[in-house]
Amino acid sequence: MADIGIYLKRHTEALVKDVGIEAACQLTGKSKATLGRYYSEASEHADRFMPVDAVARLEQSATHPHVTCALADLKGITLSHDDRRPNTTRSEGVNQDVIALSQRFAMLMTEYQQAIEDGIITVNEAKRLLRETTLLQQVLIDMKLHLEEESVDE
Repeated sequence: MADIGIYLKRHTEALVKDVGIEAACQLTGKSKATLGRYYSEASEHADRFMPVDAVARLEQSATHPHVTCALADLKGITLSHDDRRPNTTRSEGVNQDVIALSQRFAMLMTEYQQAIEDGIITVNEAKRLLRETTLLQQVLIDMKLHLEEESVDE
């Protein structure tokens, strides 16, 4: 990619516009002028980028994680969307994650057993296996986040 800075600034602008400039100011505690500098392509602002914590706050309110996706694209990483949106934040910890992990793994093995009964995995069976694998992966990510939280608390 020729100019990473411009690429990131354009995605930063898309993020701010997605949230709305007024809301972005409130969420980040930054002025309109400061936010504008973060995505300005003018040479005097070439080295100014939005702080990561501000990006995280804005992406929570945005319809799309513009900057995160841009960073992933630059590294050649593919992101997947987690459709789980609980009404309350999870307060469980690693113990609950271990239980969820064993349950999800059991579901994956059940789907796999059903899929290979006739010796052929059909497209629909493969889709169900993929869905279960993704859900298992999400449980592992939750577990990783809880472990990281617990390691910081000590």
